[in-house]
Amino acid sequence: MTGRTVIRGGLVITASDEIHADVLIEDGRIAALAATGTPAAEAFTAERTIDATGKYVIPGGVDAHTHMELPFGGTFASDTFETGTRAAAWGGTTTIVDFAVQSVGHSLREGLDAWHAKAEGNCAIDYGFHMIVSDVNQETLKEMDLLVEEGVTSFKQFMAYPGVFYSDDGQILRAMQRSAENGGLIMMHAENGIAIDVLVEQALARGETDPRYHGEVRKALLEAEATHRAIKLAQVAGAPLYVVHVSAMEAVAELARARDEGLPVFGETCPQYLFLSTDNLAEPDFEGSKYVCSTPLRPKEHQAKLWQGLRTNDLQVVSTDHCPFCFVGQKELGRGDFSKIPNGLPGVENRMDLLHQAVVDGHISRRRWIEIACATPARMFGMYPKKGTITPGADADVVIYDPHAEQVVSAETHHMNVDYSAYEGKHLTGRVETVLSRGELVITEREYTGRAGHGVYTPRSTCQYLN
Repeated sequence: MTGRTVIRGGLVITASDEIHADVLIEDGRIAALAATGTPAAEAFTAERTIDATGKYVIPGGVDAHTHMELPFGGTFASDTFETGTRAAAWGGTTTIVDFAVQSVGHSLREGLDAWHAKAEGNCAIDYGFHMIVSDVNQETLKEMDLLVEEGVTSFKQFMAYPGVFYSDDGQILRAMQRSAENGGLIMMHAENGIAIDVLVEQALARGETDPRYHGEVRKALLEAEATHRAIKLAQVAGAPLYVVHVSAMEAVAELARARDEGLPVFGETCPQYLFLSTDNLAEPDFEGSKYVCSTPLRPKEHQAKLWQGLRTNDLQVVSTDHCPFCFVGQKELGRGDFSKIPNGLPGVENRMDLLHQAVVDGHISRRRWIEIACATPARMFGMYPKKGTITPGADADVVIYDPHAEQVVSAETHHMNVDYSAYEGKHLTGRVETVLSRGELVITEREYTGRAGHGVYTPRSTCQYLN
């Protein structure tokens, strides 16, 4: 364990405050803050001093939706826990919550154990797990109670992907009823997969095989319908609901309506829906396959409604749904049949920078940036104030951020284990300079100084937005 570190002269930004303050770190935690230049700050002594003059001092990002090493469509996501968490650190994220997968016919415990085995000793930053529930039965429901007790407090279900992860309304209702009792949070992939499969079959029969048809068959109305249905099922069960990767304005409208009624319903979107569109899916020479993810990218006019949702708090969190597949050899599995393109985009390294660009562009405020990227995901998934803020007692997960540095996003320079960038050539203002995880330097002035195995498993309490 390192001794004491003091970060001097930066603008400390949290979800609630902006203050020019020095930050004292001791034994891996934030020990104290004091206004820069005051006697209290001058009294801070430490073995290591980091000069943050002219920079932001922000909490490490919390990415509550990643898929490292996920098996999908006959292949695996190309980032391991080692490469993925290292890339996350480069992008200013210091905690991920990944998804352990229950396979049909197997127990939740088997799935969770398998994911612990993948991650343990390999992560550069701290990590937690959600549980994908693919097979709801009496045993599974009992296991949900046990998982909540040991810090896996959220369960993902799919209204999409029949035959793989899909749950019908009855299974969803049972899981929601259980979570209403045990305090867990149901996370929903809200798309009508049964109807989508019909449209996929019909499109392929017409010879419509290019990547752009992926977006056309996964209709915004079928995202909205599933979102509406999930909300009503949660209401019947008396359970809270968190809808993942919201991409369509019609789905945002469903969430807004439910929240206006006072329902405990939450929504997440992702950078790809805020910055990319069906224009990318339509790129020629199969380039569009790089942008195939589900929910799919939408026409550009949806972006304004997503930004509005983030400003009005109808959407509360921006996560990445980081699930990278290489263009060569993986995305290419779908040449001639868009339905065989592995679904997912790389993004764990880009999120904090893209959202800072949103601050520069006037979409959100600096504090809202920290709120949607750090504080709210930590609260939503039971890790606050250990994670997601800079306050005495919190883990010293701290990023020194240069708001003026210019960068161009490229696969040439990123650290994710994938052969393309979804944001290739994009000019951004702002860049991570130094990253501490529990007081240890992981990125030091744009050099990786971390190590696999520093990151530890983080059990979580239940959602902190519920009574």
